[in-house]
Parts: sequence; structure tokens; C-alpha cells
Amino acid sequence: MAPRKAELERQTRETRISVSVVLDGKGEYDVKCDDVPFLRHMVETLSRYSGVDIRMSAGGDNDHHIVEDAAISLGKAIAKAIDGPIARFSTKTVAMDDALVMASIDIIDRPYAEVDCPDQLYAHFLRSFAMSLGMTLHVVQIRGEDAHHVVEASFKALGMCLREALAPVGDEISTKDKPRYKG
Repeated sequence: MAPRKAELERQTRETRISVSVVLDGKGEYDVKCDDVPFLRHMVETLSRYSGVDIRMSAGGDNDHHIVEDAAISLGKAIAKAIDGPIARFSTKTVAMDDALVMASIDIIDRPYAEVDCPDQLYAHFLRSFAMSLGMTLHVVQIRGEDAHHVVEASFKALGMCLREALAPVGDEISTKDKPRYKG
């Protein structure tokens, strides 16, 4: 099987994003984000838990634009790297200190996102990522007081879901016409 990988460049008036992904990686990362260390931390967490190798450079005029365009670019790169039928579905629950978060996904080119997240910037990241990847995403905060823990548990659960849902399978899993992810 050929390596499932993709590169993407995104430049707007507000941002400069460069991203490359290897879906069948080892969760290795090299993430550089201008003055947004929490974004770097979350993308590294997503890489580590998903097993997707991620190289990203993200810069721009403000945190909102950088976070949003990083999510869009990462989602599009992963969608571009998908080659052949995948498992599609996954649901994972992560406990992290006071936080308990469940993520559930279906990667089938029907984008939808329902996200419980106490930090609106990272709720926006998760929605933008789902829309760009063409994924149905549900993130449910079951409990948690510390916003950092809830957001990080969300990214860990999503990463674990991606690891399972991006796994290659022999046959298309759909009752509808073939989705864009076909061999």
C-alpha cells in the first residue's frame, strides 16, 4: 500500500499555514505556531494520540485566525491523504483529572460538528477541523471544571478516534453511494 500522506499550503491576508501529514505514522510531530503555545500543544496532542505524523507551521495576525486556519488546513490535509476505504467510525472517552470527555466521529464527507467545549477558540478549532475533513464530530463534556483539562481531553479523545477511524479496511462501509474516499 502506498503511503497515505499529503501536504497543504494556505495563505490568506491574515495567515500563513503549511502542513504535512502521514496517516500511517508514529504520532511524530514538528509544530511551530506564532505566539499560540496552546495550539501547538493541542496539535502535538492530536498527533500523538492519533498516530498521524504532523508537521505544521502556522503564523498570522491574531490567535483566532491562526487557530481557525490551522484547523482548516489540517482537516483538508488529512482528507487529501485518505486513499481507499477506511473504518470511518469511532467513539472514545477520555478521563483527565477532573475532566471526562467523549468524542464520536464518522469520516464520510457529511460534515457536522456538535462540540461541548468551555473555550470558544478551541470549540471553533474542532468545528473548523470537522468541516474541512468532511467528518461528523460530536464532543461531549461529561464533567470537568478546569477548561484546560476539558480541551486537552477533547483532543486526546479525538486523536484516539482518528487512529481507529482512519484505519484502512477492505470494503467500503456505506449504504449510500461511494463517498469521495475510495481506492
